[in-house]
Order: sequence, then C-alpha cells, then structure tokens
Amino acid sequence: MNETLAIVGSGAIACGLAAAAAHHGPVLLLARSQSSAERAEAAVEKTLGRLGAEIDPEHVQVVTDPGALAKTTFVVEAVVEDHDIKAGLLAELNSILGAETVLASTTSSLSIERLAQASGRADRFVGLHVFNPVTKMKLVELVFPRGASEQTRKRTLELCETFEKTPVEVPDVPGFVVNRLLFPYLFSAVRLLEETGMAATGVDTCMKLGAGHPMGPLELLDLVGLDVAKAIGETIGEAIPARIDELLAQDALGRKTGRGFHVY
Repeated sequence: MNETLAIVGSGAIACGLAAAAAHHGPVLLLARSQSSAERAEAAVEKTLGRLGAEIDPEHVQVVTDPGALAKTTFVVEAVVEDHDIKAGLLAELNSILGAETVLASTTSSLSIERLAQASGRADRFVGLHVFNPVTKMKLVELVFPRGASEQTRKRTLELCETFEKTPVEVPDVPGFVVNRLLFPYLFSAVRLLEETGMAATGVDTCMKLGAGHPMGPLELLDLVGLDVAKAIGETIGEAIPARIDELLAQDALGRKTGRGFHVY
C-alpha cells in the first residue's frame, strides 16, 4: 500500500528521515513547538540543498498540532532516547491515529517489547532504527515485538524498500546489533585517551588510516551526541567513561553544541 507518512520529532534523525522521505512523496513532521518547527524546516531545507535535490518544499509539511496526524498510515517516533518520554508520546499518538496505522520508534537501544506495550498497538508496532546521517546510511535495524502482525512486517519492509534502505531484522536486545558491538569500542577509545593523554585527533587518525574507518571513534561520539551516547551506554550496561561525564557537565555534547572531543 502507499503509506501516508508522518515523523514525530525535530532532531537530526527526524529531520534526516523527513528529507529522505521527501524524495518519494509528501511527509508530515510533527514538532513540539513553533520554534522547534522553524528549526526543523531550516534543517530539512539545508539537508535537501546539500543533496542538490530538486524537491517541492511542500513535500515536507511541519506541523505542531498532533491532530494533523489523524489520517496518516505510518508514523515514526524520533524523539529523545528515554523510555518514559517515548512511552508517553506513543500512548498519546495511539489515541489519535486510525486503527490500521503502524507506529514505529527509531530507538537505538531501548526495549521494543516495552515500547510496543506502551503504544497500545503491539500488533502494529516496529522498531525502525535508522542511522545518522539518514540520507546517506543504508542500514535499517528492524525489531518486531512478539505480537507484530504479518501485515505490519510486510508494510515495514515495503517502506524500507521505498526509501532504498537495507533492512536487517535483529533481536530485541539492548543496543540491538550495531550499538551492542559499537559502543564498547567507542568507550574504549575514550578510556585510551584518559590513560595516555593522547590528543583526540591522534586516536581518530590512527583508526581512520590504520583500520580503514571512515570516521574516528571520538568524531563518531561527537556526531552521535555525548548525551545520546551516555544513554545508550547505560542501556546496554556499559560503564560510562569519566571524560564523557566531564564534557556533559560542561554542556559539550558534540557537534550539536559545537564542542565535544573536538571543536566544530
């Protein structure tokens, strides 16, 4: 079926998803306030401009009224990585959306089973973990709760195909596959920094040139956001390096604040 898509959120993942979706048709983006809506509009326009995309700006409609989502058929939640916040939002959306609408969450580490139960529509729920930058990264980790219907699975796979993404179904374990394996490595790079006093640029250059990584571990943490990285680490049971807590205390969250392990 042709889905009528909505995305809830105004951060990097939400805006990236909106820009990716705009290539294939209209999409609604729900922001929590007028100021968030204005920032989201600017971010989507900037992303589309960077891609050189010739897309009707009206393909992405940014709204602040949840009621505007009532007739959508596939809604993707992309807000802060906090179970209680996501659960409350999903329950609110459930009361607005039509009976056949699929609800998805872009969580990168939280329990899909718990979010599905909170949503009130476990048969029409899916974890849709996309990666930043969304317009470039091809992988989507798909996590289905036990009660997901075959129709939900089919529609989700078709949506991934429409967006030209590569879906991989993964187990509902903390961090899924990528973050479960990635964050112990990223945090070990921070601990190496703490133990040796090396410069962040040195660690990143070693891993880029010596291991063929497109981005060093500290650059990647800055891109993810140190607040998000801490939340993921806590979810997967990985000890948080002291240096990350120190930077968080200084409101140095990475790229989004202009400073983390590097200055931007």
